[in-house]
Amino acid sequence: MSIKVLVVDDSALIREVLGRMLTRDGDITVVGTAVDPIEAREKIKTLDPDVVTLDIEMPNMNGLAFLEKLMRLRPTPVVMVSTLTKRGASETLLALELGAVDFVAKPSGICRRARCLWRRPARQDQGGGQVGCTGPVGQPGRGAEGAGA
Repeated sequence: MSIKVLVVDDSALIREVLGRMLTRDGDITVVGTAVDPIEAREKIKTLDPDVVTLDIEMPNMNGLAFLEKLMRLRPTPVVMVSTLTKRGASETLLALELGAVDFVAKPSGICRRARCLWRRPARQDQGGGQVGCTGPVGQPGRGAEGAGA
């Protein structure tokens, strides 16, 4: 039996990356995505996910405020996924107090690197493998970080 997951993040890129990462595990099915807590509320009602991944900083409602309402009205296992969720961070501790079951910090460079890969085709090495972003930086190993993205 597959674990049904709803991914909630305002970044289309992060929703895509998380969705792909989660579906690599044969026991997980991403049943839907939502751009904010308002959309997530409706999708939770219709899709009945087993687990929700939730960002903190989103439009229309803060992820922590949504987590508090969700735990009161429809307790669901929630994993916080945010640049703000790291060990000891006040947001992380509050999320755990409000009912989140775990947290995952987005790696600091993932957004920049993902944007780079999303916007620019990767340069191919002689063996056909991707070696980094092309464009203003175009230097293998510097990627988006060197571009100031």
